Amino acid sequence: MSDMSHALIVASALPLPSQEALVAALRRMGLDPREADSGNGPSARVRFGAVTALLRRAGPDELIQADPGDPTTSSLATTLPAAWRDAGTCWNLVFEGDLARDGATLDDAFKMIVLLIDLFDASHFFWSAARLWSDAPQLRASIAEMQASGMPPVLHLVAFRRRGEDAGERMRTRGLSLFTGQELEAAVPAGWTVADMVKRLARLAIDAMLNGPVVREQAAPGLHAGERVRLMPPDPEDRAAIVKVAFDRGG
Repeated sequence: MSDMSHALIVASALPLPSQEALVAALRRMGLDPREADSGNGPSARVRFGAVTALLRRAGPDELIQADPGDPTTSSLATTLPAAWRDAGTCWNLVFEGDLARDGATLDDAFKMIVLLIDLFDASHFFWSAARLWSDAPQLRASIAEMQASGMPPVLHLVAFRRRGEDAGERMRTRGLSLFTGQELEAAVPAGWTVADMVKRLARLAIDAMLNGPVVREQAAPGLHAGERVRLMPPDPEDRAAIVKVAFDRGG
């Protein structure tokens, strides 16, 4: 990951109205706050383990980018209230450095997110790399599950976007490149639902996040008996770095 990633955290109320209150609350959460002038109200540079980030009130640009009404924005089974951006309860968390450089760093980032969800009693969470809104308590639960299983909360970090229509319909990931430098794209076989595709592509995305990008053509068993999946690495000239995925249902 080369670009800085950021998240928006929507608090359920208007907490921490002052710089002093924000720093004191962050210190109680074990986030080692250092003052940082963002020019947009209370802010702090926070740290947990190997991860540092700038926390500040979200500005107009971040709110526009995260507009849930924009057709390019995705959501995971959640709907924001109409006035979500008007209450001044939206915080921007900008991570510094490469979150994906090792598993421990990514794990520290998730722990930081959990602490901030708890601090703000957050209702919603936006992940910029995927342009994806999700329910903050559900994300928190997914991160807790990750601590036990080792499986990253992929549905909260990667969006699955449909493209085209009918016989030309395809599905592509968005946000996976933050962790692997690649995205996945597959044609939708006739009769398959969105859920069928997400289930399979999410499985492949988790594998890539845990084991690294696809560097050679490979084939593997699918989810069901007789099903096969083939992955073809990106063309070296493809700046978008799209891994082509083909599903064979067999029989």
